[in-house]
Amino acid sequence: MSRTVFPYAATDISALARSLGRELETTPEKPGHVQLLNMLARGAGFRNFQHFRAQQEAEAKLERTPTAPEPVDFVRVERLARYFDAAGRFIRWPSKASHRDLCLWVMWSRWPAGLVLHEREVNDLLNANHLFGDHALLRREMVDTGLVTRTPDCREYRRVEKKPPADAVALIRHVGRACQAQ
Repeated sequence: MSRTVFPYAATDISALARSLGRELETTPEKPGHVQLLNMLARGAGFRNFQHFRAQQEAEAKLERTPTAPEPVDFVRVERLARYFDAAGRFIRWPSKASHRDLCLWVMWSRWPAGLVLHEREVNDLLNANHLFGDHALLRREMVDTGLVTRTPDCREYRRVEKKPPADAVALIRHVGRACQAQ
């Protein structure tokens, strides 16, 4: 089993020595390994070794460099933007599944977060944001792709809160800017 190494530093060695001396005086017998770890941690200003360890792990986690952002295929986003009119409405249903999935993210972005909608409200929302006249297809596809959940009786719908892929975010922004420019 590998052992995690934690760097140890005391700002004042004299205070550390006094603290260790006091702690050693209170123990009737030779302290064990865990007791020594706790004494050293308290001497450095922590409650115990677990507190020291948690601080070290949290600091290491915060110092890690963040992962690089997911690259955006702007050519693809530009191609997919053709599925939307100047008002940001979905014009036609894409034949490619990969295109459909990203276009559905635009519809997802227009869905109110955290609200339960009834089927009639969902239909009204979808009809206001598409032009090809098949709100049932959109509703079903959004459920099937996991963007929306619904109750077994199909009466209540709720948007699933999750982070869209980078291409979907770029498409949502592009279509949104087109709507605002109009």
